[in-house]
Amino acid sequence: MSMIFLSLVLVFSQNTFADLTWMEIKASTLEERTQLASEGYDIVAVEEDRVVVLGDATLLQRAQLKNTLLARYAVNMSPFDFPQGDEPFHSYQEMVDELQNLQKQYSHVMTLFSIGASAENRDLWMVRLSADSAVKPATVFMGGHHAREHVSVEVPLKLVRYLLEEYQKKNPRVVSIFNNYEVFIIPIVNPDGKEFDVANGNYQHWRKNRSKNSGASYGVDLNRNYGYGWGGAGASTSPSNETYRGPSAFSELETQAIKKWIEQTPQVTMMLSYHSFSQLVLWPWGHVADKIPDPSDLATFETMGKKMATMTGYKPMKSGDLYLASGDTCDWAYGEHGIFAFTFELDPRDFWQGGFYPGAKVIEGVFQKNIEPALYMIESAK
Repeated sequence: MSMIFLSLVLVFSQNTFADLTWMEIKASTLEERTQLASEGYDIVAVEEDRVVVLGDATLLQRAQLKNTLLARYAVNMSPFDFPQGDEPFHSYQEMVDELQNLQKQYSHVMTLFSIGASAENRDLWMVRLSADSAVKPATVFMGGHHAREHVSVEVPLKLVRYLLEEYQKKNPRVVSIFNNYEVFIIPIVNPDGKEFDVANGNYQHWRKNRSKNSGASYGVDLNRNYGYGWGGAGASTSPSNETYRGPSAFSELETQAIKKWIEQTPQVTMMLSYHSFSQLVLWPWGHVADKIPDPSDLATFETMGKKMATMTGYKPMKSGDLYLASGDTCDWAYGEHGIFAFTFELDPRDFWQGGFYPGAKVIEGVFQKNIEPALYMIESAK
């Protein structure tokens, strides 16, 4: 592994961004990992005796003072530059154009509507796919909670096109889905953050949304802003930190829009929230170490999670076994609404294979391995 570290240092030293730093920090227990998350370290990989995190100069100094810092690397900005080879990734407007074109072509089975607006007044677009207007068992797919996780936007966006094209081809399985279920897809929950991450042609490693905090900082971690268990472990109270939970539960326009839509759409029984990276299939709880108390629901989560892990080659686990993180989407969806909600941490496997920016070459392969789990979830909505 030391040879890999050396090559990364040489690459990363060519171009750095602000005072963000990749760090390897000693942490071998759930409690130690959760404490780091609560302090604002953005944990992106968990190893047996350490974690890989992203943090600012203050968090770097804290790790140095505690003598827990094992290694550090400057944040690289250029190797996976959006305009140079990553053109297949969709900007927000390109995504809107794609969806609007699909809606015109498939208006008999696709509806496109906004469920609200972001802090910078971008529409949060939702797709509904079904053969008719009847209320039927439904699954919702979401991507782009975190700005820099661009693969998590491409997978649900490609899912829209795949389902429509397979329906047109009269694929019997997909025709049955359109006849018997409703499918809802919101490719980007955090459009402002996504646009900021690529605004100047270089990735910014931006995670949060772009709401203005008190003081000089921007952004709330939308996946720490949901109401169930909000304010607990694994979320920061500091507005400048990557995992800042916000001043209150559902303080953000984006999470408010998701909340309102779910409350108005009780037929939703399944949810899949796409993130990247780590190749994981996760289920609640994430905010506490305990398992779900209902044995039947727990068995369903474990059975479905393990089956979808087999389909993808990902690792299945309760999300809280990594580290505790309060205020996340899936804990809220299940805890408040009884929705069987899963999080997929998509490819790549780790930081060393490209992390948040693996390049556009991975998009098609990632999508292909995630088609079967999506169909399986839709067909499980009853």
